[in-house]
Amino acid sequence: MEALKRANQIRTRRAKLKKDLRAGNVSAQSILLSPPEYLLTAKVSEMLMAVPKFGQVKVNKILTQCRISPSKTIGGLSPRQRAELVSYLRR
Repeated sequence: MEALKRANQIRTRRAKLKKDLRAGNVSAQSILLSPPEYLLTAKVSEMLMAVPKFGQVKVNKILTQCRISPSKTIGGLSPRQRAELVSYLRR
């Protein structure tokens, strides 16, 4: 029961974060540079899809250019991958 409760809290917090990303209240760069604990197991592609004007094709292009697997989690990004992705998003 405790694990289910924790999983529901994480899903709720991620949904709120995605909503904030879509609204422009939070930047993807800030999330990538210092991700909250509940976001470490989320897929990078899932979070990028919440950014306005980012669809599946654009997200795949960005991940390919930054040499990041589509299944990579935010917590699993290497420092190089994280820096490259943030640099790309700042353009």
